[in-house]
Amino acid sequence: MSTELSIEFFPPQTAEGLVRLKNERAELAALKPDFFSVTYGAGGSTRERTFTIVKEMMAEGFDAVPHLSCVGSTRAGIRETLGEFKAIGVRRIVALRGDLPSGMAEAGELRYANELVEFIRAETGDAFQVIVAAYPEWHPQAKSPEADLHNFIRKAKAGANAAITQYFYNADAYFHFVDKVRDAGVEIPIIPGIMPIVSFYKLARFSDACGADIPRWMRRQFESYADDVGSIRAFGLETVTRLCERLLRGGAPGLHFYSMNQASLILEIQQRLGFKAQPAVPGQ
Repeated sequence: MSTELSIEFFPPQTAEGLVRLKNERAELAALKPDFFSVTYGAGGSTRERTFTIVKEMMAEGFDAVPHLSCVGSTRAGIRETLGEFKAIGVRRIVALRGDLPSGMAEAGELRYANELVEFIRAETGDAFQVIVAAYPEWHPQAKSPEADLHNFIRKAKAGANAAITQYFYNADAYFHFVDKVRDAGVEIPIIPGIMPIVSFYKLARFSDACGADIPRWMRRQFESYADDVGSIRAFGLETVTRLCERLLRGGAPGLHFYSMNQASLILEIQQRLGFKAQPAVPGQ
């Protein structure tokens, strides 16, 4: 069985960032990923930039997968966006609840991701493969692990084809989550999200905010390196590579890398996993 590889980008805010993203994307294309995904921003705040990057990727021959969030949006607006995606040949969508932008009080006409999935199916049938989010360590706003599991099951049963998880560094959390989902009768592929480690302090701040756990042994080791960038990079590469190896050995259907618009660590991890980069040929 083949292992799926996908890579996520976010829309840069500057022209220079767009140029860098194109260069990083060209390097990562040598891994022949199944698709590149592009984030959407809180309340669709990066909608136009996301659409521009998706169009550019598709013109280059790559399978580009836009994120689409529903919070703060209207059905009419989502319907228009779905039409735009369909018109340019988008085949997959990452459907998310999303976060309200700062200062926005109304959640919009669709409040939850399962409602967005249902709406996509009602409006477009099977025109898109729909990918949803999963949280092996539970969503930080969930009332309980059981409530979060039921939320995921609702998304899957609404018509999702696959799921990508929040990043994590505890493989047991992923396997436990998958077991619970399978026990509930949900069989869609659940692809682990992988976050390479560039800066421990940035990772720690982000993880505290989004609810992703950094195991104590990892924290202590990173903290012992202080500002030793080389040691942090080496330990991060070793740790994430071992995580990927364990996930794949345990039956994970693939890996989804959160690139932070940087190619080097993903290329190194993939090389350590035994994947050989090839000259990129868009569309093949």
